Amino acid sequence: MKTLYAARFARVTENLARQGLTQMIVSDPPTIFYLTGVRIQPGERMLALLLRADGNHRFFVNTLFGTPEAGIPVENYSDGEDAPAKLLPWLERDKPLGIDKNWPARFLLRLMELDAAPAYRNASAACDDARAVKDAAEQEAMRASSKVNDDCMAEFEALIRPGITEKEMAEAIRGIYAAHGCSGVSFPPICGFGAHAADPHHDDTPLEAGQCVLIDVGGVYQDYCSDMTRTFFTGEPSEEERKVYELVRQAQAAAEALVKPGVRLCDLDAAARDLITEAGYGPYFNHRLGHFIGLEDHEAGDVSAVNENVVTPGMCFSIEPGIYLPGKFGVRIEDLVLVTEDGCEVLNHYPHELRVHPF
Repeated sequence: MKTLYAARFARVTENLARQGLTQMIVSDPPTIFYLTGVRIQPGERMLALLLRADGNHRFFVNTLFGTPEAGIPVENYSDGEDAPAKLLPWLERDKPLGIDKNWPARFLLRLMELDAAPAYRNASAACDDARAVKDAAEQEAMRASSKVNDDCMAEFEALIRPGITEKEMAEAIRGIYAAHGCSGVSFPPICGFGAHAADPHHDDTPLEAGQCVLIDVGGVYQDYCSDMTRTFFTGEPSEEERKVYELVRQAQAAAEALVKPGVRLCDLDAAARDLITEAGYGPYFNHRLGHFIGLEDHEAGDVSAVNENVVTPGMCFSIEPGIYLPGKFGVRIEDLVLVTEDGCEVLNHYPHELRVHPF
């Protein structure tokens, strides 16, 4: 097994031990990729990576997907076989079995019918906590992905012109990511004009003078996701638009400045939220400050008012305060930050200053 993946296996099994478990079934494809370098989307078929504290791991894969080089033994099964039963010889059947939160119930229920273990526990935290702290290779991947996103944002901003619709902009964004070597988008591009920037659920509309343009986008580059939001204006912004934009910019900067090991995630949220609330816009900042990111755009962990976990070196998450005035306009500014030993590295460098496109 490659040293990289062996270290990740070790972190997960150490986390399992803290939960009092010696075995776990991982079915989540991104987590399996994280642990093995093998990417399979199984559809309705069972995909299961059995982790054991004694190192006797097994990877259960339908023959449709061949026998991948996973660094651990692979057990194939065919369509028509009782797939969950294939795990029985490899389980410690007198000990509790950890299950990840994404394993389909039809497989878990079958294991329960087979009396595969005396108890079953949601052990997802063992994997989630490991993935939350990026190793050196992942940190480089996040830097590279975010650099591509910065480069692409310049081209996204150049799309701003009279008459372009939100749907046309979103489709053009997909093409720009592809041209920069991205395998896809982290999530469907969010393009909101004017009042639509305050409403994530809206119809397509053409861009007019005097509207704001909110662009929230990310691309998948070398397997890792980027994510960034910038808000632009067409024509001279109103006094309130300028006020709100500057408030969001200050809130975002205040939270970023606070990021360092030992700080609670909820305190980062408060740093941005308190500024916005004191200015009278508290009700219009209606989401958490950020989310964790890596192989997936939204990974386990968030930067919210209720998350009292502390920041750890290697964590990577978004800082994205916003103010959304229904029927008027919305502003959001978002960067990704990577936690270092004594602070953080901001991964996005596209300008934060208010930018106006004359129409």
